[in-house]
Amino acid sequence: MDGYYGSYALVAALLLIGVIIVAGAMTANRLLRPTRPTPEKLTTYECGVDPVGDGWAQSQIRYYVFTYLYVVFAVDAVFLFPWATVFAAPGYGMTTLVEMFVFLGFIALGILYAWRKRVLTWT
Repeated sequence: MDGYYGSYALVAALLLIGVIIVAGAMTANRLLRPTRPTPEKLTTYECGVDPVGDGWAQSQIRYYVFTYLYVVFAVDAVFLFPWATVFAAPGYGMTTLVEMFVFLGFIALGILYAWRKRVLTWT
């Protein structure tokens, strides 16, 4: 398995082994499990409460925007960790400090924009 395509063959073989193991486990589960369907087992489970009404419910777009803002700022926070490691390296101190302040400025502008549009109010 030497050469350029040898690495791909190794990855393909490991992927095939993984698929076979998962498929074997699922097949064994299906063959060994007891199946006794009852009307209680076939109903939709909602936190121990009997389902009532239609399954369709609208939610406000505000919740999606709030979630989107959280994801954006959480991903931005992930960028702070590599910056902290590079900041200590010799020769990168002032450059990375300026770049991080520009980055944090963009984040602050995003928060200010969301605050001015009253997206961050939870009512």
